[in-house]
Amino acid sequence: MEEKQFIHDIVAEKADIIAGINRAVWDYAEFGYQEDQSAEKIKAVLRQEGFEVEEGVAKIPTAFVGRYGSGKPVIGILAEYDALPDLSQKAGCAKPCPIEGKKYGHGCGHSALGAGAAGAAIAVKEYLQRSGVAGTVEIYGCPAEETGFGKAFMVKEHCFDGIDAAFSWHPMDGNMSMSVRTVAYYKVRFDFKGTTAHAGAAPELGRSALDACELMNVGVNYLREHIISDARVHYAYLDCGGQAPNIVPDHASLLYFIRAPKLVQSGEILERMRKIAEGAALMTETKVSIKVLGGLSDTIPNPTLSRLLSDAYLETGAPDFGEEEFAIARDFLAAMPQEQRARVVKNGAKQNGISEEEFAQRPLNTFIMPYTPAMRDKVMTGSSDVGDVSYQVPTAQITAAAGIPETGAHTWQMTAQVGTSIGDKASQAAARAIALACAKIYGNPEILDTAKKELEEETGGVYLSPIPEGVQPGAIS
Repeated sequence: MEEKQFIHDIVAEKADIIAGINRAVWDYAEFGYQEDQSAEKIKAVLRQEGFEVEEGVAKIPTAFVGRYGSGKPVIGILAEYDALPDLSQKAGCAKPCPIEGKKYGHGCGHSALGAGAAGAAIAVKEYLQRSGVAGTVEIYGCPAEETGFGKAFMVKEHCFDGIDAAFSWHPMDGNMSMSVRTVAYYKVRFDFKGTTAHAGAAPELGRSALDACELMNVGVNYLREHIISDARVHYAYLDCGGQAPNIVPDHASLLYFIRAPKLVQSGEILERMRKIAEGAALMTETKVSIKVLGGLSDTIPNPTLSRLLSDAYLETGAPDFGEEEFAIARDFLAAMPQEQRARVVKNGAKQNGISEEEFAQRPLNTFIMPYTPAMRDKVMTGSSDVGDVSYQVPTAQITAAAGIPETGAHTWQMTAQVGTSIGDKASQAAARAIALACAKIYGNPEILDTAKKELEEETGGVYLSPIPEGVQPGAIS
């Protein structure tokens, strides 16, 4: 059996199924831990394709595992399907067009991510079935990547203990090995409690929880100068103390994300922030309750599997965009500010090896950037709960173009493009590459010996769960 051609043909045969998942999950657009319809859609397809499906894994209703095959190696494919708030947007619309009655949108492309992962698992299943080689494929339905670190809970519940390798992908604006590192973070809530009073008649009797929040934010702002440059500290008010200025607020709350290259570094920053919160409470004579809601680990891209997946990607090819996709892309290019549009065309033409005039007519990346070892030394300041899986098992990822260049993640522009045939084609490209990488491992399991040795050298076998004891999935605010 010629693996590459076989997998290409299977993904082409299943293209409508893969696109159907992307479009359905995109339309459901469900928030983390609420992805009931999205998870059901993917599970239904997997069952129809011959997988055994285990539901409610890690005590999470929207988490699942689909399995096919027997024996070793066991390869896991990671699927996501949660949406983001305030990113509702009509598919293909190149200006802000929220869908009436819908709050959430797939501004990080997880509808396509889940579709591509399912497509890869289905292609691998067909390969195992028709080739007769030994091995098992497992697709993990992983909820709440954006806000609820679902995979970190799944790791804590030992869901990934039995697999030998893990693959995933992510919709982006280009095609490459996703072998840069992402950062760890803690998610922490600070609740201040004070004493209410009439702000005009008896302000001396009040102790303002809102003042405490304000003072904490000032303190954290000064802290930013004295933490490592790769760290990030973000905040949002969950409770502003009420709407009446003439009432001294006795309640107010802050939510912080504390990012750093390693979890231990995030923890060190958190300990300094605890002192700031306690100081703010002391200054205002209020009380503060500090609750770590969870977090996730940095991502360790495995060198051997990253190269393997990248090589498979180069063999199977970038998304096979046609005129339908290019026409959509031209609308989004035209909607960009002139200076940005000129930059996108110039850089896109250079990267894809074509003229600027041609790229302006075909403004989607069809070039695959090969894996280079130096990429592993780079740190992307975003985060992903894939990191927790990567501490347990050798892990590799790729990206596929699901939007025109400079389409940012967590934007309505990404929502709009990933819900079209652009997202469908990106899903299919990712499915081909991951499936071929799996086939290469089944044919040569010794690859995994090197990959596992690399992981052991990186971690020393040490993993610290960012999920505190007692914290349950869904307790995210």
